Amino acid sequence: MIGAERAAAVRSLAEAGCIAPGEEADALIRASGGDTGALAGLLARRAQGEPLAWLTGEVEFCGLSLSVDHGVYVPRPQTEALARRAAELLPPGGVAVDLCTGAGAIAAVLAAAVPTARVLATELDQRAVRCARRNGVDVLEGSLDDPLPPELEHGVDILTAVVPYVPTDAIRLLPRDVQAFEPRLALDGGPDGTDLLVEVARRSPRWLRPGGWLLLELGGDQAEPVGSRLRDVGFEESAIMIDDDGDPRAISARLGSPSFRIGRPPLLG
Repeated sequence: MIGAERAAAVRSLAEAGCIAPGEEADALIRASGGDTGALAGLLARRAQGEPLAWLTGEVEFCGLSLSVDHGVYVPRPQTEALARRAAELLPPGGVAVDLCTGAGAIAAVLAAAVPTARVLATELDQRAVRCARRNGVDVLEGSLDDPLPPELEHGVDILTAVVPYVPTDAIRLLPRDVQAFEPRLALDGGPDGTDLLVEVARRSPRWLRPGGWLLLELGGDQAEPVGSRLRDVGFEESAIMIDDDGDPRAISARLGSPSFRIGRPPLLG
């Protein structure tokens, strides 16, 4: 019976266009707890495009099993490279901050990789804040760096952020299920998608120590303007992270010494 039930679930998901119907069927069968009616409901919701993580309540990220509540932005596999690179750069006993943490994926990876580090996160959405805290993340509620305590100024080793970076007009080009279910707050990055990327670049020197690293996820042709802005505010040694398809996926940059930044133009609000 179980074999027949799984086969039917796999077939249903395949017909709905799911890329990995076998894996998803197994996850939904586990989530249903053996209840045939519950499984049918989960399959129907998945066929409509509802994120798998919302249905199962969890997602795997860098080998960690993370809780994901309904309505919370689902951590993407494409972000794992950024999280791993940040973990490599975080020194023992260091300080890391993850802005717009969502479910807390990057912060959780950093805390697991460097247990002696202090890892803080911020998040605006209350549902995501609750979710991140359940994932063991020390998260402060508020926008970007607004809730960070002043004592962290110029003392942060690693600052990461996956801010919304989809250009407003490009949201309509996203997959149907993303448009229908993912929170727009986590997607819309303004006219060219760089509004919040540039804002984080502008604010980050307040928090990073000299030699500290900023890592930002981005997409499309955003690497050049964001990299230019980073240089304007005193960053050096910037590097673009490329995904498996050969597309820019993130940028990392190291904050120069105070002497390097002398004479740079004033930051504009």
